[in-house]
Amino acid sequence: MTHQLRLGVNIDHVATIRNARGGDHPDPVRAAEIVARCGGDGITAHLREDRRHIRDEDLRRIQEATDLPLNLEMAATDEMLDIALAHKPHAACIVPEKREERTTEGGLDAAGLHNTIAPIVGKLQDAGIRVSLFIEASERQLDAALRLNAPVVEFHTGEYAHAHLDGDSERVSSELKRIADMAALAAKNGIEPHAGHGLTYENVQPIAAIPQLAELNIGHYLIGEAVFTGLEPAVLKMRELMDDAR
Repeated sequence: MTHQLRLGVNIDHVATIRNARGGDHPDPVRAAEIVARCGGDGITAHLREDRRHIRDEDLRRIQEATDLPLNLEMAATDEMLDIALAHKPHAACIVPEKREERTTEGGLDAAGLHNTIAPIVGKLQDAGIRVSLFIEASERQLDAALRLNAPVVEFHTGEYAHAHLDGDSERVSSELKRIADMAALAAKNGIEPHAGHGLTYENVQPIAAIPQLAELNIGHYLIGEAVFTGLEPAVLKMRELMDDAR
C-alpha cells in the first residue's frame, strides 16, 4: 500500500514580502494558520544568517499558532544550532547556505563536510529533534547521510525542475530516474526520503509518483500562486495533484 505523500509548505517568502516594506504585514504566522486549516502536513521555515525573510521571533510565533510540525531549515553553524536547541522544532533540515545566493542553489556536501556536520547532527538528535539533510540525489551523499546517522534526507530537485522548464525531456527523464533510484536506495537503508526545490503544478506529479518519497516541501511556487488565487486554493490544488499522482 502506498501511503499518502505529506506536503510541507515553506512560508519563507511571505516574510520576504513583509520585509520588503518593514512592519508586520503580510504575517507568515497567518500563512501557517491557513496551511493548517486547509490540510497541509507541516510548515517549513529557513532562518538564514542574514534574516532576509524568516526572523528569529517568527519561529516562536509559528510554533504557538499551529500544531503542525515545524521543519526548521538551518545552516550547519553554532548560531543556528543554538537557535534550534532553544526552539526545539519537530525537525531540523541542514542546508547549504551562501550569503550571496538568492535561493539554495544545490544540495549540502554532507560527504565533504562530515566532520563539521556530525557534532551538530548529534546535538540535535540528543535534543529530540529529527534531523534531515538536504542533499543531491547521489550515492556519495546518501552514503554520507548513512554515516551521519541521519534518519531523513531531502533530495534537491532543482536540476529536475530546470530541465522541465527548459523542455529538455531527456534530461527530465535522467533526473527523475536519479531521484527515484536514490529514494529507493534511501528507503532500503532505513532513511526516509523527502524531496523539494522548484516544484510546481506542472512538474510535481512525476516526483510525487515516486513511491518511496514520504514528503515534498514546496514554498516559493505556492506563495507566488497565492498572489493570484489565495494561499488556501494554491495549497489545495498542489495537494490534489500530489494525491492524484499516487
